[in-house]
This record gives sequence, C-alpha cells and structure tokens, in this order.
Amino acid sequence: MDLKGKKVLVVGLGKSGLAAALFLRHRGAHVTVSDVRSAEALAKDIPALLDEGIMVEAGGHGLLTFRRQDLIVVSPGVPLNTPELAQVKNFGLPVIGELELASRFLRGQMLAITGSNGKTTTTALVGEILEKAGMPTLVGGNIGVPVVALIDQSTEASWVVLEVSSFQLETTDTFHPRIAVILNITPDHLDRHGSFENYALAKERIFAAQTGEDFLVLNADNARAAEAAKRTQAKVYWFSLDDAVEQGSFVEDGFVVYRPAKDAAVEKVIPLAGIPLKGEHNVENVLAAACAARLAGAKSETIRAAIEAFHAVEHRLEYVATINGVEYYNDSKATNVDATAKALAAFPAGIHLILGGKDKNSDYRELEPELGRVKAVYTIGSAAEKIEAQLRGMVSLHSCGTLESAVNAAGLAAHPGDVVLLAPACSSFDQFENYEQRGRVFKQLVNERRGWKAWQHA
Repeated sequence: MDLKGKKVLVVGLGKSGLAAALFLRHRGAHVTVSDVRSAEALAKDIPALLDEGIMVEAGGHGLLTFRRQDLIVVSPGVPLNTPELAQVKNFGLPVIGELELASRFLRGQMLAITGSNGKTTTTALVGEILEKAGMPTLVGGNIGVPVVALIDQSTEASWVVLEVSSFQLETTDTFHPRIAVILNITPDHLDRHGSFENYALAKERIFAAQTGEDFLVLNADNARAAEAAKRTQAKVYWFSLDDAVEQGSFVEDGFVVYRPAKDAAVEKVIPLAGIPLKGEHNVENVLAAACAARLAGAKSETIRAAIEAFHAVEHRLEYVATINGVEYYNDSKATNVDATAKALAAFPAGIHLILGGKDKNSDYRELEPELGRVKAVYTIGSAAEKIEAQLRGMVSLHSCGTLESAVNAAGLAAHPGDVVLLAPACSSFDQFENYEQRGRVFKQLVNERRGWKAWQHA
C-alpha cells in the first residue's frame, strides 16, 4: 500500500487516531485530522501534529474536508453512521480503521482475540506465554498500544498478539490473523450497533479473511460464539469449561488439558488449583489462552509456567486492599452486564456492588441470578435511574451519584468479611475519560482510607 503523496483524513484524535496520523505522515501522506472536540480540548496534541505538517480540523467535521481525500481512516470511537462518513462512503471513498491500516503493514503473524468479556486478560496472558516460549512477541490493539505503533518493531518472525474490539473490526477488510479467538458474544454496545445481531456480526469479522490454513478458537459454551463455526473457512478449535471437545482445551479431572486433534491423547497443562486468577470466567480465559498459544507453537510446560506467574490485569477484578476486614476489588473494565455478572460469581456473598456510568442500552435485570450474593447496590452516573428502576425489589439500592460517594457509602455499610466491588456494567464516559481513569480513581479513594482506624457503621 503506497501512501506517498496520498491525501488521507484521520477522523477522531484518540490514542489510535493520533498514532495513525503520525504513521501516515511518516509514510509520505498528506494528512488532515478532523475531530468534533474543540481546539482547546485537543490542545495537548495539536502542536505535535502541526510540527509534523498535519492539518487539524477541530470543533466539528466539514463535508468538503471529507470529500477532498484519497483515503479516510476512522478511529474506533467514531460511529460509522456519522453523517459525513455516511455521505463519503456513498461517493465511493475508501473508509478503513486503524486496525485495517496497520494490518497491511505489519510483518509476522497475527493472533487476534475478541469477545464481549475477557479480551484484555486473555491477550496479556497469550503475550506472556509466547514471550516465555522464546518467540518474538508484540502485544497491542485495544489493550492500550495502538496497532500502528507496533509496525516498525515487527519482523517476519514476530507474533503480533492483538486485542480487537467490535468497533475496530467493523472497519476491517483484508485483516487476516493466523489465529483468531472469539471468547464469547453477549449483549454489549447496543447503543452503537443497534442490535445484538449487528454486534455479533461485527465480532465475526475477525475471521472474514481467514482461509483453511488458519485457526479459529471458539467458546463451545457460548451459543452465539459457537455459531461462527458454521461460517468460517478456518480450522476450528474449541475451549470449554463444561464438556470435553474434539480438539482444543477443556477441563478434565481438575486440570486444564489440551487435545491437539480428534482422537489424540490429551496433554495436561495446569491444575485448576494452580491458576492464580479469581473467578470461573478466568478459567475460561486460561482455556482460550492455552489453546491459542498451543496452536502458535508454545509447549504445555511453558504455558503452565507462564500462567502460574501471571498477575491479574489492572482494572480486571483487581485486588486493591483489605481495610478493617473488608476487601476492595476494582473491576472497572466490567463495562457490560455479562462482565458484571461474572465478577459477582467470583465471590460467594457479602458484596457491596457499585453500579453505573453511561448506559449502553443494557438490561440490568439480567443480573438477578447473581444478586443473592449482593448485600447492596450503590448507583452512580447517568444510568443510575434506569438501574434503580430495573433492580428495585431485587436488592437494597442506594443512590450515590458519584464514585466517591459510593465508595464512602459502601465502606460505611460493609462489615469484616464483606467485599466492596466496582463492577459498573456501564461505560465510563459520563464522568470519566475512560474505564482506566475510573479504576484509578476508585483505587485512590480506597487507598485514601487505609489510614482510617475504622469505618463508622451506621
């Protein structure tokens, strides 16, 4: 793909948009960036862009700006139904995302992981396994490092391990991972995709360009993810908590095991007791990671050693502190109902749950099967009213508004042996920049209380 002299517009100046703009400019393109945010809001990035000769359009999108391009690269946070994007697509202008752009230049083999929940943990774990196996490994994507930032580091020997979201996948065309993993598909981002089926189909784009020489790893226990087996040309491997699978990873006699092919003998990977991560959902993540890493060429003993040394990813059921016998956990990355349900299932009882943020057209009544573990719910953010309306009568509810108020209220109510859990089931964008900031604020609020002699119980 020759970019020299091409006119390219980057829409959205988030982390990936900034990285894409700089990459395109360094490859000789004439680059413009367009963002609906004001120049003041973009002040920290604009000088660096102007220094590189990149034009910046702030405070809105101009249709003429969009039409005067050879290529448009859209950031994941920008909906494709944005009016200017919809119009230029009708004119036949190519519109791709940063993932698609980067995939055309990356060297080596890609191992891509998607799913409604567990992506970050599984991606980080696979990266650590392959590194421990001595393979040149790069990790990025939705996990924090933009994919274009990995291009210059990649070699023909590289394994590029990517966490990819539905927002990234919906703008792919030729994206072609050697190994693709779909961890699960449950309702999420319905405010963006419009329906569960649209969301699921966006996830399935992870294998759209795969051939019979590639591998697709699917969750046999998740009905919508398992359906993908009917539509792929790749060789399908499975993982399952519940049943033995013909080829892939599953649980047998207290061990995670791997079967390399139908009717082959199983390989013991790691005893369940040796997994350092909390919760049944993390056993699923380990099963998926073990299967994907084994397909990439890592040995079972290496996989076991990497799993044993692995620590929970920040903001993913992350232990924060124990104060006066009360444990505090940060699961700020639980941005949908299913993720929150999985977090609740990791604890037997005594949970003080902080819920809320920006609603994603979710149904919070789906939490009912796990609410028997919950002593009280503390609501925050713009979704609070909807959450309270849907959960009223199922659990004790406390309207708190802010995260600080919720941490204070939960801390006052909790007794030794209880758990205060931030697992919001919502995005963070009403009160925070992202889920990372929300999680850091939660941890700061908890740690500020370490010096307290005792909570004052009402």
